[in-house]
Amino acid sequence: MAIIAPSFLASDFLHLEKTCKMVNDSEADWCHLDVMDGRFVPNISFGIPIIEHIRKATTKICDVHLMILDPGNYAEAFKKAGADILSIHLEACPNLHRNIQQIKELGMKASVAINPHTPVLMLQDVIADIDMVCMMGVNPGFGGQKFIQHTLKKVQELRKMIDEKNLHVLIEVDGGVTLENASTLIEAGADALVAGSSIFSTKDPSATIAAFKKL
Repeated sequence: MAIIAPSFLASDFLHLEKTCKMVNDSEADWCHLDVMDGRFVPNISFGIPIIEHIRKATTKICDVHLMILDPGNYAEAFKKAGADILSIHLEACPNLHRNIQQIKELGMKASVAINPHTPVLMLQDVIADIDMVCMMGVNPGFGGQKFIQHTLKKVQELRKMIDEKNLHVLIEVDGGVTLENASTLIEAGADALVAGSSIFSTKDPSATIAAFKKL
């Protein structure tokens, strides 16, 4: 059974407390929180104050995805805000190993995110040092995008790499995840699925989360 992480980027920001209660009461495992700086990606979302409030209102694991440049400058602040898992982009980190060690020393789970164009092979020198890979199924920056089919092959490649090294590294797929393609992603090797629009655009998000958990 896959881990399901509703992406708050697609939620109603006017009623965040209500969203937190819905997620708390649902079968969701994590809260996925996307932070964008308008530099690494062409959009700006929310930051530390919002995460602090979500942390106070939710009982779920806070899975924070930094789509920002220089994430090392902010890792400690996101830890204090309540992040349990911190994803940083390989493409944004010229000193990736240092960033990974920083996250782990702060007491968070370390995750590396990769964009659709980034080869899985780029992870081979850090895969043993991390807890999770966040595999982007769309180009980062905006919700509601169509899933890039080549991502499926990348999930399979990453699953093979992890299994051959006998590692316990989770594979999370973020972007374009729907009830229609979720089973295929799980079969390919995904452990966790991030879903935003496909959950929050439905009439009953809690029931949609339950449907994801049944796959």
